[in-house]
Amino acid sequence: MAEQKKTTITTLYKKKRDGEKIVMLSSTDATFAALQAQAGIDGLVAGDSAATAVLGYNSTLRATMDWMIEMAAAIRRGAPNVYLIGDMPFMSYQASTAEAIHNAGRFMAGAGCDCVKIECDRRQADTVRAVSNAGIPVMAHLGLLPQSAASLGGYRTQGRTAQAAARLIEDASIMREAGAALLLLESVPPEPARIITSQSDVPVIGCGAGPYVDGQVMIMHDVLGLTLGKKPTFAKTYAQLAESAGTAFAQYAQDVRRGSYPAPEHCYKMANGEAEKLKGRSPHS
Repeated sequence: MAEQKKTTITTLYKKKRDGEKIVMLSSTDATFAALQAQAGIDGLVAGDSAATAVLGYNSTLRATMDWMIEMAAAIRRGAPNVYLIGDMPFMSYQASTAEAIHNAGRFMAGAGCDCVKIECDRRQADTVRAVSNAGIPVMAHLGLLPQSAASLGGYRTQGRTAQAAARLIEDASIMREAGAALLLLESVPPEPARIITSQSDVPVIGCGAGPYVDGQVMIMHDVLGLTLGKKPTFAKTYAQLAESAGTAFAQYAQDVRRGSYPAPEHCYKMANGEAEKLKGRSPHS
């Protein structure tokens, strides 16, 4: 397969203008990233969702900057040419715009990201503006904001009433004016997502936002059938790797207990004639 050309923000804007859908996924390591790049995925997100999917926490709030940067760097090594988005973790940007710029810069310089993602509404407009003005592209994450789930009353669909949808549409406009290079809409109905997309000159990516956006992003574990708990309504599973992995682990355990693994073909051979020299030490000599 030919090497994938570097996907840039210009690439994504051209796809929007041409009406070509943008394909994004979350990723967690170099191996999966390489497979995703080979499949032609346009963009990968080093998402704080890995705090639950990989580290086993019950919340994304446990993700730290240091860990997120290491994960993003691993993804970059596996997929050097995809558009890579670093997900700003909880409290990495809320305290001050200076801290937000510093941490966003760490994603760019330390992990080779092309963009950072900030969960926001109009209250974070100054943060989005400051990071953008520092020369760091921002994906403004609107709608359901997992880091703010406590204040939202849990993981609830946003923009379901006309009033809430109008506010979401206004927030999207404010984010564009603040300099956001991309928009992400999570868990919102298709109607406001369609309006936002039609009004936006920047690409709009949906995560449970219906079919009218410029592209889609999903959590890799949902796509692969590796999510062990409840998955979102919008998630579609394309493989059942949890089932096949469980079967493989059980077969391995059975082979070890039976003594059928390792078989001769899994063993290293000594150099010619060297085994004979050990016969005096062998329990079978």
